[in-house]
Amino acid sequence: MSIPILEHDPAPTALIEPTRAIQPRDVPEHCVICFFREVIDKVVADHRTRLVATQRWEDGDHPVYETTHLDRRLAFFHPGVGAPLAAGLLEEVIALGCRKFIACGGCGVLEHGIAVGAPIIVTSAVRDEGVSYHYLPPGREVIADETAIIALANTLDRRGTPYRRGKTWTTDAPYRETAAKIARRKDEGCIAVEMECAALTAVARFRNVAFGQLLYGGDDLSGADHDARAGQSREQARERLFWLCADACLAL
Repeated sequence: MSIPILEHDPAPTALIEPTRAIQPRDVPEHCVICFFREVIDKVVADHRTRLVATQRWEDGDHPVYETTHLDRRLAFFHPGVGAPLAAGLLEEVIALGCRKFIACGGCGVLEHGIAVGAPIIVTSAVRDEGVSYHYLPPGREVIADETAIIALANTLDRRGTPYRRGKTWTTDAPYRETAAKIARRKDEGCIAVEMECAALTAVARFRNVAFGQLLYGGDDLSGADHDARAGQSREQARERLFWLCADACLAL
């Protein structure tokens, strides 16, 4: 291949294999991947938690916590920002022993009617990033885990929370979301844009673990101009999203 990212190698092991570098521990099977630092800090402050592991990367420590929710063990951690770091941390938490994951994060919306804080269950992700090509053969998108979609939908239905199901656009370059690219993604059915979902889904599929993602509507990229919607509060939406994901994760 003339393009390196298309040179997919299906070999099941790599020179640096997470299970060789990381010893499994007594960790919960279920784990919430939370992109909201302030929510993680609040959960740690307000609930009985314990530190089960600390993953050290060049940018610093990435702690993995455990709490009790609905009388069951639940792990949670912040995956950093961007597909490479998020995928690497997911690899390490899988090596620790977690097996069922729900991620909660924000996104830009590509449909004007999606309000700030509105939940979106990801059904598939357009692979406009690099990480997923190292885990799956080249392809335009990756389909979400149906069991995770059902768990999320059942949880939101039970809580009486309106939501959308839809495709997201995962990109490595938020400052290169041009008008032409946005139009193309909208034409193929994307209602959201973010930076990690395709990569996390690919890692989970490669490692044969369950993974789903719930996003909430943030800034609006559906029109001619970018609308940051900065004056609209998202604090409650972010914390609520965490606990919805916790419920759904334990349902896997």
